[in-house]
Amino acid sequence: MKNLPEKYKWLLKEKGPKMLIEALSLYGTEEIIGTRDNADIMSWANEIGGEVKRNYNADSVPWCGLFMGIIARRSNKEVPNDLLWALSWSSFGKLTNKPMLGDVLVFTRAGGGHVALYVGEDETCYHILGGNQSDKVCIIRKEKSKLHVARRPNYVNQPENVRQIKLKAEGDISKKED
Repeated sequence: MKNLPEKYKWLLKEKGPKMLIEALSLYGTEEIIGTRDNADIMSWANEIGGEVKRNYNADSVPWCGLFMGIIARRSNKEVPNDLLWALSWSSFGKLTNKPMLGDVLVFTRAGGGHVALYVGEDETCYHILGGNQSDKVCIIRKEKSKLHVARRPNYVNQPENVRQIKLKAEGDISKKED
């Protein structure tokens, strides 16, 4: 886990949810700018297989949905059809009106969407862990007003640490994923 900011190091002590643990294990993965591709990101498409393997051909293609797909798959969660499309994650798990640790948050933006995991919130923003955020796996702040839907993974036994987390409103608000 490369360069997890000090203000988020508490996440390393969390025992679950599994998707959060998987996501943290990939923290810092970056796409390669230019004609080369990050072999790790490309391997995720191969690991998922099927249409994803056939259709995902470069790390310059938006990969927030691919990132969510690989962490969900590795956590034994059912992935939505067309997982590469962020808005497809609107059908993942079950609807929740109160996002909590490890929930999947789907945001709208011009021309599509963005999908990531909830790690906390401040008064105006969600703090989200996702892929293809500034071309890497990292945590950003995203305005709550951009939220399309929050989805909770289908748990057999929901982890005890699934809860709302209040954080300080520190750091820039992401505009790149708008």
